[in-house]
Amino acid sequence: MSEKGKVEKKTEYDSHLQHFYINEEQSIYLMSHQDAQKIKDWVVLCESQLKQHGFSEIEFIGKGAYGFVFGGLSPTGKPYVFKFSRINLPQHVQDRLEEEAWMQNQLQHNNIPAVIEYTRIKKQSVLIMERAKGMDLEQFSLKNGPLPPRLVVSIAAQLRDILWQLRNFKETSAYTATPSLKPIVHGDIKPSNVVIDPETETIKLIDWGSSVFAQLDSQGQPVSDNGISMMSADHQHTNAKLGDVYFIGEEQLNGALSSPRFDEQGVAGTLYAIASGQSCRYGHQAIPATSLGLPIEFARTLQTLLDDDVKKRQQAGDYFIREMPKMQHLVFAKDQWPQPKPLIPIWSHQHTSAIDTVVYNSRKTFLREEQMDHYLAEVNDVELEKYYKNFMHGMGKTERAFLASISRLGKYPLVGGLGIHWNEKGVHIDSSLNLYQPERSLLDAVSQEKHQPELQAAFTAAVNNMVHLARSIRRVGVFKCCMFNARVTLHMERDDPSQPFIAPKGVSIPFEITPAPLVDEPSRLHSYFEDGEDPEELLVLPDPIRKQIERLNSIRHTGCIIFESLPHHLKLHSYYVLLDDRKEDEFREALQIILQHIPLIDGQGISGFMKLPYKNTRSFSHLECQPDHFYPKNPKE
Repeated sequence: MSEKGKVEKKTEYDSHLQHFYINEEQSIYLMSHQDAQKIKDWVVLCESQLKQHGFSEIEFIGKGAYGFVFGGLSPTGKPYVFKFSRINLPQHVQDRLEEEAWMQNQLQHNNIPAVIEYTRIKKQSVLIMERAKGMDLEQFSLKNGPLPPRLVVSIAAQLRDILWQLRNFKETSAYTATPSLKPIVHGDIKPSNVVIDPETETIKLIDWGSSVFAQLDSQGQPVSDNGISMMSADHQHTNAKLGDVYFIGEEQLNGALSSPRFDEQGVAGTLYAIASGQSCRYGHQAIPATSLGLPIEFARTLQTLLDDDVKKRQQAGDYFIREMPKMQHLVFAKDQWPQPKPLIPIWSHQHTSAIDTVVYNSRKTFLREEQMDHYLAEVNDVELEKYYKNFMHGMGKTERAFLASISRLGKYPLVGGLGIHWNEKGVHIDSSLNLYQPERSLLDAVSQEKHQPELQAAFTAAVNNMVHLARSIRRVGVFKCCMFNARVTLHMERDDPSQPFIAPKGVSIPFEITPAPLVDEPSRLHSYFEDGEDPEELLVLPDPIRKQIERLNSIRHTGCIIFESLPHHLKLHSYYVLLDDRKEDEFREALQIILQHIPLIDGQGISGFMKLPYKNTRSFSHLECQPDHFYPKNPKE
């Protein structure tokens, strides 16, 4: 992939590469030099254009499939957000930014950022809007872990008010003197699109790029403002855009006509995610909303909103809209931020250098209920979400939640690996999870004035959720994943696939040295040497490199090495910790010989090896779902 949210254009080699992992968020440190430079140049260009127009303190916020987002101050000192469309996209795609500006500008609400202006700077479309203060709920949740019940209910009440505004939006028509009901659907409500000010706990709903006028009202009846539009309306095809498949409901996912019910489901997924400390809606069968310590009425409403039965979901949606103004007045004791005990070992380290975590895993062979290769064969430069929609089609909800829980771990400064073995009796987890505590950022400082979270606690909650989800899955098989720092990935490029890759002079494969006592455990390697040929690892390494990897295996260490070969680009990912400091010279020599034989690599694909400290294996029995746990009726308890 060359950019976030994109899948590489199909080549003759893609049939190999598609058998491995497609990363959700492409780190700039994994791009080729040419692609990374394009991104950097684009960012510099946008920043310079904003400065030329009188804006100051420009900062890059992020990038998506369709553009870049910046923050800055207006000439009068007001904080703004600037959304640039990608100039190389087709015009009809760039025009979506104008549609987004127009839709967002229809709504005047305290919880919705105001649109300042839609304009063009040279050939680029730019949307300028008010900047919401604080951080998005996904980041807030990653830093804090599961949010306390009082705060979840407060956020729920504000989201309910936004839903009420959207479903009761009225537009003045040229055909009638009275305004007509024309509900608006946001279409992509999720934690990362809800910004919270930690000081006031006020939220704002951002990113209106998926918003549309509803085709059906909340009762399923066609929406029309007059007879003419009723006859001309298209009630056979949805006008809805996809939204994030980890949070939208089944109707929107399956292409139903747009309705306010879509946003009820987005709100339900968002509230469940922040209450449980997850990054998707799908874990509610294994970790029910009724197990999260929420008030009983609110918890049952939320769990029913996530139910498989559409009638129950809609009844719960009506109840949520009707009763949330009452539920927001529930009495709570002082917030208690969770301090969970880890179910598997977690090693915490002082931050020594920047970590840009990437997770590679065997997701494609994990619990597939049917062969979906015909979907992958047609992938050609599409939004990543569309790939996921097809990818997850035959997969159970808990399995989706499990994969999302692995991805959530990768959002922390983490290196290491996991090997999860299922059998009839339970789940056995080998792990090496090394969390590097980062320095406090400005946003951390803001949030911690009121709350004092530790990244360790939030990360522990994410790990425990992964274990809970694994315990609820019944299968026989193995799941493996490696976490490494993309900043230390070695890159080798060539002009033509017929040429060999050559490691640059002076480079080396990095490793740490942490002496550890000898244990009476056999030295084993996760991959070919233990599990047999991995169907996803289709790059055949030359014998000289294989021999050095076997040599490394005889030396006590933990970590991983992954070779990712593309037609013009070879990436060598690694994370190694040597546990026997007496073998430092031998370990370094083996790694250097691997680099010397890089030119022998022939073909495209992935080949990876991982070694874990087997003394840390943890075993768990199967557990279908977590037990009910509600907020006490008497808050003093």
